[in-house]
Amino acid sequence: MISPTAILQGGILIVDDQKPNVILLERMLRGAGYVALTSTMDPTAVGALHAEHQYDLILLDLQMPGMDGFQVMAELALASPDGYLPVLVITAQPGQKLRALEAGARDFISKPFELAEVLARVRNLLEVRLLYREQGRYNATLEQRVLERTAELQKSYLDTILTMTRAAEHRDEETGAHVQRISDYCRELAKFLDLGETFLDLICVASPMHDIGKIGVPDRVLLKAGGLTGEEWEVMKGHPLMGFRILGQSESPYLRMGAEIALNHHERWDGGGYPSGKKGPDIPLSARVMNLCDVYDALRSRRPYKAALDHLEALDIISHGDGRTLPEHFDPIVLDAFLQHHTVFQDVFAAHAH
Repeated sequence: MISPTAILQGGILIVDDQKPNVILLERMLRGAGYVALTSTMDPTAVGALHAEHQYDLILLDLQMPGMDGFQVMAELALASPDGYLPVLVITAQPGQKLRALEAGARDFISKPFELAEVLARVRNLLEVRLLYREQGRYNATLEQRVLERTAELQKSYLDTILTMTRAAEHRDEETGAHVQRISDYCRELAKFLDLGETFLDLICVASPMHDIGKIGVPDRVLLKAGGLTGEEWEVMKGHPLMGFRILGQSESPYLRMGAEIALNHHERWDGGGYPSGKKGPDIPLSARVMNLCDVYDALRSRRPYKAALDHLEALDIISHGDGRTLPEHFDPIVLDAFLQHHTVFQDVFAAHAH
């Protein structure tokens, strides 16, 4: 509810080319307690005056030389930031009332003026205008609160993801910097593929979760220094499905992509991967990007069962193959983007070598 004091303090502009009309309206309104009154007899000045002062109500005569009230309303409509014209037209022509309302006027008063009518219509329109502005402020506040809450939820999602990723890292110290490099590789490769800002944001956060399923792999297998037996390898191959089960069924787009990557990042373009033997475009794009990044980092990293390779050695294996890793394992478009921008991978590895 708008207080009577606020209504009486509403900003009012009187526009009429006849001085007696201006004086009469001013006296009526001041006598009723209105204090923020301005007037002009120049219709061409209305747009600039309203832009500067943002009046709550404009009493506008329709019949004026040079620029009539309809032209003034048209100019005001073009400059109105919220699409609301706080106009109460003044007319002695009954036929102009409907046209004025269709042009955006809120109401009208007739000449000759009647005090009760003028005061009633002015008060009503000021109350409506002030309520409209109050609602606008409320909506702006509500929108800001929604944005703040969304940011809080976003942070909560990211904190959850970081916690889960750290839990997985904790079991294998050799991969401590691996997840940060993976995030940077994937972001850069997605950028080269022109996959858009949303995809870049998602894969940057989701890709470090690719091995979250290793939480379910026994230490005797995960941390084994030598090669794995056939039985142990089957246990290790279960980590993509375990990761999908951990991350799946979430409303978070980060966790949904994380689950998608966890399940599919060991699938190969030629169908020779695991756990499902998916082939070609049946493999989600996020996992195709992740797969190449994961292979590059694995080649560059020291493991209990292998030495680390330098960048050129890793590049040669990915582009030409070594029997275990072959070019046909990768999406050709993703592989081409990597080959064109491979030095960026070298820079990322150097930045997070430990």
